[in-house]
Amino acid sequence: MPDVTTDQSLAPLRPTHAVPVVFGAGAAIGVLGGMIGLGGAEFRLPLLIGLFGFAALSAVILNKAMSLVVVLVALPARLAAVPAAEVAARWPVAVNLLAGSLLGAWAGASWAVRMRSTTLYKVLAALMVLMAGALVLTHTTALDPLALPPSARIPAGVAAGFGIGVVAAIMGVAGGELLIPTIVLLFGEDIKTAGSLSLLVSLPTMLVAFARYSRDGSFAVVGAHLRFAAVMAAGSIAGAVLGGLLLGVFPDLVLIPLLAAILLVSAVKLARHD
Repeated sequence: MPDVTTDQSLAPLRPTHAVPVVFGAGAAIGVLGGMIGLGGAEFRLPLLIGLFGFAALSAVILNKAMSLVVVLVALPARLAAVPAAEVAARWPVAVNLLAGSLLGAWAGASWAVRMRSTTLYKVLAALMVLMAGALVLTHTTALDPLALPPSARIPAGVAAGFGIGVVAAIMGVAGGELLIPTIVLLFGEDIKTAGSLSLLVSLPTMLVAFARYSRDGSFAVVGAHLRFAAVMAAGSIAGAVLGGLLLGVFPDLVLIPLLAAILLVSAVKLARHD
């Protein structure tokens, strides 16, 4: 018998949204993410809840669907930037993280569908704070690889992958914000290679979360709001391209604290959400 989600409202509080508004919101998110080399899903989630009125679980699942589209579009461009042979040579890194992230994605999605809405809002708020911290750490601190022996690195990779899979499933994000610093710290890869590897880990991890969400009917929100999701995803992709062109235009000392502040303000609002 399928699980029954405790978040009963799979429809948004406001039933209709103008296409330009949805596309514009997606584009703004894409620009924010593109300027720091990420997809921007962490910024999309509070908009889905606060601006468009989706309940917590519905917002998470829609965010996951749009994140998947953005990752699929970004993957060819990322692989073109880093030689495929170079990425393929690092396959043990991806496998190590996937050993944990696939389990984490299933567990995180299972927990999300069983949480009360009020609890899920608070969990999302806490994870937004985590994302803000990861953003600041990754972009303002020189990440030196940890000197771990292989006997410790492998289980550490599995454990980190599990935690990232849980966070990605509950927030509906790809998890690059956490995967990239993890790959740099644990496996000593450079940022560019870590970005490509993170996409290879994110894709199957998101598919596992989707599979879990689809078991109890929660996934129906995507079909019910397919046009909305398609328009916002298109805006996110267009915005990400523009954001990529703006990469480096704004100094990190200004941009990163601003983006972290946006995440923290969003976290406060989510924590207070009924």
